[in-house]
Amino acid sequence: TGAVILYCWHSRKDAFFYTQTVILHGSVNAVFISADLISVYVALEVLSIAAFLLIAYPRTSRSIWVGLRYLFVSNTAMLFYLMGAVLVYQANQSFAFDGLANAPLEAIAFIFLGLLTKGGIFISGLWLPLTHSESETPISALLSGVVVKTGVFPLVRFALIVPELDPVVRLFGVGTALLGVGYAVFAKDSKRILAFHTVSQLGFILAAPIVGGFYALTHGLVKSALFLIVGNLPSRNIKELKAKPIPTSLWVALAIASFSISGFPLLAGFGAKVLTSKNLVPWQVIGMNIAALGTAISFAKFIFLPHTSEAPSNTLKKGFWPAVVLLLLGLVLANAFYYDAYSVKNIVKPLVNIAIGWLAYLLIVQKLSVKLPRVAEQFNHLIGAMSLMLAVLFWMVLA
Repeated sequence: TGAVILYCWHSRKDAFFYTQTVILHGSVNAVFISADLISVYVALEVLSIAAFLLIAYPRTSRSIWVGLRYLFVSNTAMLFYLMGAVLVYQANQSFAFDGLANAPLEAIAFIFLGLLTKGGIFISGLWLPLTHSESETPISALLSGVVVKTGVFPLVRFALIVPELDPVVRLFGVGTALLGVGYAVFAKDSKRILAFHTVSQLGFILAAPIVGGFYALTHGLVKSALFLIVGNLPSRNIKELKAKPIPTSLWVALAIASFSISGFPLLAGFGAKVLTSKNLVPWQVIGMNIAALGTAISFAKFIFLPHTSEAPSNTLKKGFWPAVVLLLLGLVLANAFYYDAYSVKNIVKPLVNIAIGWLAYLLIVQKLSVKLPRVAEQFNHLIGAMSLMLAVLFWMVLA
């Protein structure tokens, strides 16, 4: 949040923008400290309103539509969540998280569906790529870096408090990591690559709930930096970026962030990936290794962009470098949280993974012209799928 405020400080944003940013920041923190289901619900609803107002801030027809789309999907998701919370209360006379252990299956299904959608997890989270890629650059950084974590964090807490839910959360983690990276590998739009990769990285957080907090921290830093940098490139199209070299200073910042999210040593992403891999259960290992390889392939698209020593144009905002340097510095300093990661075995594995990913990109992926369908991202299909799920869940309750 601080980096986004730095980025926007010298722009023409008015007090309304900064007020909503502060409200969003406060509601995010409220989710993290909430101790019961209903407090989480209230905080998430306040968050949704603030996020909508920030998405629609430019007041263009496109931004208003994207904002309304986000608000509608988010509110529908929270309706599911609220119904689940009521069923938990009915079973336990309490909204406490540990009440999930004694709650009926349909209550857990309602709550999970709401949070999976709100957090951008698996199929129900396919609203996320369009919202994050079409928002203004600083808002994209906030959404991917901070906001989506609020839907994931309660799931992590459920897995830790109710052991029976841990395998379910881990399963969604692996599925989400593979789904997101599968789309990211073939995406040609730089902001959509980042948006789909947000979906994938949320899967990494859920795959090992006990260390999900550290992974969420490193992802928030790196993805915010990436959105701020990519938002200032001359084009969103990877093919066009290959044809026109970008300033070396921008490329260096982009490369550092890409190295971190790929798991390169000396950056926080390395420690986060090592810590996550050490807390996987055996059946997760193959899927998460494939997702890590897909990460290296996806960000090779940025690392191998041509660059020139020419100075960047004056179109960069005055707050760009302070914001980006702050975030990249965080990626270096966050290494202190897990310095035990630096063993020969731990260092060699991600380096080999990155090398294979780069080779796969250079020899195979960049030559492919695969366009994955966007049917599942369309608004009517998103709401239709949620309506079908609602009908099934009501049938479970009434049966």
